[in-house]
Amino acid sequence: MARPVGAVIIGSGNIGTDLMIKMLKYPQNMELLAVVGIDPASEGLAMARERGLATTAEGIEGLKALECYSRIGIAFDATSAYAHKAHDAALRADGIQIVDLTPAAIGPFTIPPVNMAANLDQPNVNMVTCGGQATIPMVAAVSRVAKVHYAEIVASVSSRSAGPGTRANIDEFTRTTARAIEAVGGATHGKAIIILNPAEPPMIMRDTVFTLSDHAEEADIRASVAAMVAEVQKYVPGYRLKQEVQFERYGDNNRLKIPGMGEFSGLKTAIYLEVEGAGDYLPSYSGNLDIMTAAAKATGELLAARRMAA
Repeated sequence: MARPVGAVIIGSGNIGTDLMIKMLKYPQNMELLAVVGIDPASEGLAMARERGLATTAEGIEGLKALECYSRIGIAFDATSAYAHKAHDAALRADGIQIVDLTPAAIGPFTIPPVNMAANLDQPNVNMVTCGGQATIPMVAAVSRVAKVHYAEIVASVSSRSAGPGTRANIDEFTRTTARAIEAVGGATHGKAIIILNPAEPPMIMRDTVFTLSDHAEEADIRASVAAMVAEVQKYVPGYRLKQEVQFERYGDNNRLKIPGMGEFSGLKTAIYLEVEGAGDYLPSYSGNLDIMTAAAKATGELLAARRMAA
């Protein structure tokens, strides 16, 4: 049997720590060897040491000095867009594939059940955003049935699960997600909105997806959506439809007027989702963070399978 591919997590904060717990709790074809941080007092680094993993608080230079470095084939970067640029250059030079959980978007936008097969040989793949991971599969599900002219997503998350990084990058979140709705979801025009909900007790992630497409059979779209939900549930069990997919038809007698786009004639589809986290390290209401780490792990497993088959 082929040896699992060695892996490292760069970033020992909440995202990196949750990913670490997932990789250790549900091992597949990767062997997590090390966790890298920059804070010696990091809880994530302490937890990694307790679990027998190599650690360093000296960043990428400390990683290169670790004995296990030569065994690493895949690196998960859960730091920042600024730091990721340096990490990418350093790791790529040594033939290490990178799964980017930051907004840097150096590599192609990647949604595992939508376009992972096209990105298996890329040196760097980007996980878009939490809203993108939750909603773009639904846009793609409609796109494979009918041409989508416009797609709009609204991601509502608990304010408790939105840390300083998320709050500082809301504009980047909306721009990145909108671009990925077009590039990966298949929509001609995309728009993304994020809402931070302060409700107590904290709400789980909820997402709304609206698409405007050519006319199609509603049963075909429902079947495509259901199939895509099942694909996402393979790595995010708490991903589910909140209610039945809804439709509105527009034609010659009731055209929909859209600012900047003119009149629309076709099918409007509304998809309502919720994402409950697995609770591996982060609270279960943090489905927005959980779907990122789960998608990153699923992506890493596909990259590892490719490497093992080579």
